[in-house]
Amino acid sequence: MSNAELIGQDPGWIIALKGLIVFAACVFLTIMSVWGERRIVARMQQRSGPNRVGKFGLLQALVDGVKLALKEDLIPKAADRIVFVLAPIISTTACFMAFAVIPMTGPVNFFGEQTAMQLTDLSVGVLYVLAIASVGVYGIVLAGWSSGSTYPLLGGLRSSAQVISYEVAMGLSLVAVFIYAGSMSTSEIVAAQDQWWYAVVLFPSFIIYTISMVGETNRAPFDLAEAEGELVGGFHTEYSSLKFALFFLSEYVNMIAVSALATTLFLGGYRALPGLGFTEQWLGGWFTLFWFLIKVLAFFFVFVWLRGTLPRLRYDQFMKFGWKVLIPFSLVWIMVVATLRVLSQQNAPRLLIFAFVFAVALMYLAVTSLVDRKQTQVKKAAKVLESSDPGFPVPAIPTSRVEQLNG
Repeated sequence: MSNAELIGQDPGWIIALKGLIVFAACVFLTIMSVWGERRIVARMQQRSGPNRVGKFGLLQALVDGVKLALKEDLIPKAADRIVFVLAPIISTTACFMAFAVIPMTGPVNFFGEQTAMQLTDLSVGVLYVLAIASVGVYGIVLAGWSSGSTYPLLGGLRSSAQVISYEVAMGLSLVAVFIYAGSMSTSEIVAAQDQWWYAVVLFPSFIIYTISMVGETNRAPFDLAEAEGELVGGFHTEYSSLKFALFFLSEYVNMIAVSALATTLFLGGYRALPGLGFTEQWLGGWFTLFWFLIKVLAFFFVFVWLRGTLPRLRYDQFMKFGWKVLIPFSLVWIMVVATLRVLSQQNAPRLLIFAFVFAVALMYLAVTSLVDRKQTQVKKAAKVLESSDPGFPVPAIPTSRVEQLNG
């Protein structure tokens, strides 16, 4: 039986128990993710990282959460109190809701019931996740607007523009997956990757999604909504105590959510690595959860690696990259994938398929060559303008120390 058929037979208590387990797992992964990020970044910077509270500092994130909860809760006078309180709740709730359609295991025995670790299986499951991600940014925008302060408002506006820009690229990167899988259901997309992962077959889509998910989660080098050096703390500057902790929690849960979606769409979901398919039957099917978590944690390491390696982009560079690079490339790639899919379904000769790929490659090289030539001409023209004599008298530059002192 498929995952959808198994889930459809779940009694109410199984659904409630699975929801509770998913919630607890997300909170636990958040605590471990904070600890892991701090340890990894510390190693990159030749430091020890958290190592005082608990064995290897494992309880440091939990203690920090308790400390935040015990701090005084402040609300600015100019803030809209109701919206100010609701904003972090909206952000956190949306992040948890994204896990409802993520298949974490294949068929397993769950307290005597045959099911799968997935709360529900929608025919448009991927669109549901994208919609929930869009709702999550409302919390950030409302937090910035309701604070009654300039810096949070700028952070909220930046975040909304950022999500709009990169969610377009993210959605376009998934169109190729829908074309190949023939479905928007997450469980059916995993089932369609029984031979080849889409990270291999649709490698450009995989790269575009990976870049877009970093922008979607406001993480370095795309953390312009917070930008400590420019906006103090961005949208959560005025937040403290539990409300700040909720924003902190939502950021890490969101990272895990987009990593889980990337695992589902491009890395075969809960399926084992190539050549290790026999392990999927171990522990009554529960070993597939291990493969799923390994892939999710690999994506999380990429987040941490980028934070410890790359500097923050300027806002204009960030928006230019999204609108002028990712989105146009995604549109061209969709047309290429759709054409190749039609040719393969119509049993077109391989020579024709190779000819089409070769023609697309030539067009790409021609366009990039023209763009590079245009940029070179612009740079040369700028240098000529800089080196040309101005139309007004300019005093001579002193060439020696004596001339500088006498001048």
